[in-house]
Amino acid sequence: MLGRTRDLWERQTRLVGDRRPLFSAVADAVEAVTVLYPGSYVDLTPSYVWPSVTYVDVDRRAKQFFGDAEGVRELLDENSADASGHTVRFIHTDYQQRLDLRDGSFDLLISLYAGFVSEHCTRFLRVGGYLLVNPSHGDAAMASIDTRYRLSAVVGASGDGYGVTTAGLDTYLVGKRDVEVNVEQLHRTGRGIDYTRSAFAYLFQRVE
Repeated sequence: MLGRTRDLWERQTRLVGDRRPLFSAVADAVEAVTVLYPGSYVDLTPSYVWPSVTYVDVDRRAKQFFGDAEGVRELLDENSADASGHTVRFIHTDYQQRLDLRDGSFDLLISLYAGFVSEHCTRFLRVGGYLLVNPSHGDAAMASIDTRYRLSAVVGASGDGYGVTTAGLDTYLVGKRDVEVNVEQLHRTGRGIDYTRSAFAYLFQRVE
């Protein structure tokens, strides 16, 4: 493994923590094999959990990280007992640009701290597939007004890890202020909505 690859991975883990418990909780809640992760940077943890993950990022360090195929495989072997057959693909581009991916070919779309992923990449998610999205940059709010989605579950975080629940879904995504949420507003502010009850992340299912 190149020393730079491990340095990037260790820095990522220090900054955001180990996201494996998050992805493991989601994997227990929804069935997925193929996963698309736009704006991934060097977060490899989805590949600890799911067998086929496609990462998309424009950052040159992400390109360097995923370009070290031997190093990536070493990290997978170190951190997962059953990832030997897992496939990793990296696309070095801005996810808002045209992607050489087939529409409807993914079971799960991940949107974490990366902007309006759902707006640009839902086309690649199959009907019946899921969007995992957190409130950062307004993408959860964007998904909430997208008629292609319905809220399926919420992800809570605690000291013990993460939990996925379908209870009380009608109490989430309720704004503190009685204002209309629309695409133009979300683009203008670039941030989420203040909700009366918030979750760490949300699972939306694509219904059309």
